[in-house]
Amino acid sequence: MLFNSFQFLVFFIVVSITYFLIPHRLRWILLLASSYIFYMAWSPVLIILLVFSTFINYVAAIRIYGAERKNNQSLKKRYLMICLFINFGLLFIFKYLMFINETIMGIFLSMGIGYPIPEFNIVLPMGISFYTFQASAYTIDVYRGKIKPLKHYGKFSLFISFFPQLVAGPIERSQNLIPQFFKRHYPDFERTIMGLKIMLWGYFKKVVIADRAAIAVNTIFNSCESYSGLYYVIALILFTFQIYCDFSGYSDIAIGSAKIMGFNLMRNFDRPFFSTRIKEFWRNWHISLSTWFTDYVYIPLGGNRVSKIKHYRNLIVTFLLSGLWHGSAWTFVIWGGLHGLYLVVGEITLPFRTRVKEFLHIQNSVVMKFFEIIITFALVAYAFIFFRANSFQDAIYIINHILWDFRMWLEPQYLYEVFTNMGLNIYELIVVSSAIIIMLFAEAVFGRDMHINILKKPAVVEVLFYSLIAVFVLTAGVYYNAGEFIYFQF
Repeated sequence: MLFNSFQFLVFFIVVSITYFLIPHRLRWILLLASSYIFYMAWSPVLIILLVFSTFINYVAAIRIYGAERKNNQSLKKRYLMICLFINFGLLFIFKYLMFINETIMGIFLSMGIGYPIPEFNIVLPMGISFYTFQASAYTIDVYRGKIKPLKHYGKFSLFISFFPQLVAGPIERSQNLIPQFFKRHYPDFERTIMGLKIMLWGYFKKVVIADRAAIAVNTIFNSCESYSGLYYVIALILFTFQIYCDFSGYSDIAIGSAKIMGFNLMRNFDRPFFSTRIKEFWRNWHISLSTWFTDYVYIPLGGNRVSKIKHYRNLIVTFLLSGLWHGSAWTFVIWGGLHGLYLVVGEITLPFRTRVKEFLHIQNSVVMKFFEIIITFALVAYAFIFFRANSFQDAIYIINHILWDFRMWLEPQYLYEVFTNMGLNIYELIVVSSAIIIMLFAEAVFGRDMHINILKKPAVVEVLFYSLIAVFVLTAGVYYNAGEFIYFQF
C-alpha cells in the first residue's frame, strides 16, 4: 500500500477516524491490526517474518533483563548474541545471500572454474532493513541498561510495526515511540491541520518533484551508453533532488499522518542541501539511520576516542556498512566508501582550510558559505553515480563520459537537444525546476521548523504558500503509474 495512492488515503482516513471513536484501551489493537493490514497489502505471506522478528526481540529483551537482575553477565550477553544473530541472519538471507552467491560465482567464472550453485531469486521483504534495525536497537538498549523491556507484547508489536514508519522509517527509538502508545490522545484541530500541512509538503516533494524527475533520470541511467556529457550532469542533479524528495517526502507523510493521531515521530531530514561540509550533510540526511550507525557501530568501534588512524578506520567501516545497508551491490558499498573517504579527507584538511579562510578573512563570508554548499552538493551528487547506476560498469562509463561535449554546453542548439531528449518536455522540465526552486526557497526562508515558522508569518503568507503547494500537487503531480518510494527496496 503506497502513501501516494488513493487506497492509502481511504485507509488512513478510516483508521484515524476510528482511532478517536473507540475507547483508549482498544486503540493499540486497532493500530496493530491496521499496521499488519497495511503491510499485508504488499505481501500477506511475509507478515510471518515481521511477526517472528517481533517475537524474537520481545523474548530476548525479557531474558536479557532477567539475566541482568541475576547479575549473570555471560547469559545476558549470550541472549543478545543469539537475538542479533537471528535478526541479522534473516536480513542476510533475504537481502544479501543472493548478492554473495553472485559475487562468488563471478570470481569462480573469472578463474575458469565451474560453480555448482546456480543463480536464484529471493523476494526482499519490504521494510526489512528498517524494522530489523529498529528491533535490534531496542534489544541492544535493554542490554545496555538504557531501558527496561516492555512487558505488553501487543504494544511492543505495535512499536515494531507502526504503519506510518514501518517500511521506510524514520527508524524510531523505543524511548521516543513506546511511551506514546500508553498516552491517551484526543482529537485536536490545530494538530490535525499541522499534520495535514506536513503531509501536503511530503506529497509535493514526492509526486511533483521526485516522480517527475524520475522520468528523466530513468531515461538516462537505464540507457547510459546512448548519452554523454551534459545529459549525465542534469540527470545526476535531478536524481540528487529525486532521492531527497522521494525519501524526505515519505518521512513527511509518515510524520504528518502520525501527528494527526497524536504521535510525534523523529525528524529524519533537516535541509541537507544547505550543508557546508559532508559531516554536516550526514547530520541532516536520513538522521534516524545516521544516528543508528553512530550509536551502534561507530561509537562501539571507538568513535573518535582512539588514535587518528583508528578514528579514520572507524569512519570508513561505518560508511561501508551504511552503503551495504542501502543495497546488496558493490555500487552501494563504493557509494558508502566514498562518503567515508570524504569525511576522512575533510578532517585531515580541516586545519589547513581553516587557516586559509582566516588568512583571507573569508571564514564568515556569505560567498564562501555558498561556495562550500555548492562543493558539498557536487560531492554528494558525484557519489550518487554509484548509488543510481544499474551496474558498476555503467557507473564507470558515466564517470568517463560525463565531461564529453563540454565545449558545446553553452550552444543553444545543443542545449535544446539535451532538454528535449530526456523523457520530459519543456513544460515538464519547467514544472520540476520550479518546484525544486520553491522547495529550496521555502527551506531557506522558513528554516529548520518550517511549518511552525510559517505560522509566525502573516496569515496571508501561510494561505498563499500552502495554496500554491496544493495547486502543484493537484495539477502537476504524477499519478499515472504512481512510483514506489525508492527506499522501499532497502
